[in-house]
Amino acid sequence: MMIYLQLFISFFKIGLFGFGGGLAILSLIQHEVLAYGWLTEQEFVDIVAISQVTPGPIGVNCATYVGYTATGTVWGSVLATGALILPSLIIMLTLCKVYVLLSTRFADNVYFQNTLRYLRFAVLGLIAAAALLLITPATFIDEWSIVLFAAVFVLTILPQLVRSKNPVVQRVVSTLSHPILLIALAGVAGYVIYA
Repeated sequence: MMIYLQLFISFFKIGLFGFGGGLAILSLIQHEVLAYGWLTEQEFVDIVAISQVTPGPIGVNCATYVGYTATGTVWGSVLATGALILPSLIIMLTLCKVYVLLSTRFADNVYFQNTLRYLRFAVLGLIAAAALLLITPATFIDEWSIVLFAAVFVLTILPQLVRSKNPVVQRVVSTLSHPILLIALAGVAGYVIYA
């Protein structure tokens, strides 16, 4: 029973103080795993290798494998994985609650609304900057690449461009700009064009 408490505390601590993504927290996981003697150094290296080739975030995969290996049960996996993501979940739920409270309280405040409006442009700029980093000769091999990129970009920002009170228009815009639909359509278009 003590190992479950140690797993929870260790992975909660890693989730709370681990910044920079999965690869950045591997040293924290390694420290905890070796300090408690749950795994040998070679076993940890093997688990990291397996975590890298399996789908999903490497930190979560590593926590799952460590939890299972340390306890020999699925509950150890569930506990370690849950403890790793719990701090992020708490922080995001708190921020969402604060946002809802502020947006309700300051719904009529022109300064608050303008701040949110300008933040949307900042987010669009960040997305555009990330997209521009992907524009290389290896990824944009012909004019169809540019057309697909432009179409997905326009559909992504469509809700910012079309401001209608009509519920039918809102529904169409929302559907056309849905990320899963855009990924699926881009995949089908890429297959049709390049296969």
